[in-house]
Amino acid sequence: MSDILEASRAQKLDLQLKTLGPFFRITATSLQTRAELGKAEGLIRISFQGTKILHLDSMKLRRETLSMEKSIFGLGLFIGAVAIRHGYDSGCTAAQLLAINDSDLYHSKLVRFYGRLGFREVCQVSGSSIGDIPHMLVWGGVGTRMDASIEELMLKWCTRFKKNQSPQS
Repeated sequence: MSDILEASRAQKLDLQLKTLGPFFRITATSLQTRAELGKAEGLIRISFQGTKILHLDSMKLRRETLSMEKSIFGLGLFIGAVAIRHGYDSGCTAAQLLAINDSDLYHSKLVRFYGRLGFREVCQVSGSSIGDIPHMLVWGGVGTRMDASIEELMLKWCTRFKKNQSPQS
């Protein structure tokens, strides 16, 4: 976690993780303007098999991030890294999210982005079947349900935030 926070400060970002029981909120604030740039919320839950799951409920990035030098997905990567590390530290084995389908164009970008991060598509939640109702109640919308292994995400992305990394790593 310290490597992630140090890398974010180098990008002029302050990331804060706050927890209340199983719930968490991560906020990203500009160190230059002190404006909140984005936040993510979720919870740690227990599966039917007794394992812990990182439930990534929402991520919201402010419009001001569009004019930043770093991409909006770069900011999302920092926030997501804190969430994944929190899940790892909490003993989670898997992460789950819904790539919300507010518009076809943005939805396809979200699915590609999460796929590049290491999430895999589980199912489409469209509201067209009775089986979608539980997903819609849990996630609050329609989209693509995606899962990832916390361990695989950590292995794939840990070098991105390491101190003194060489360009080849």
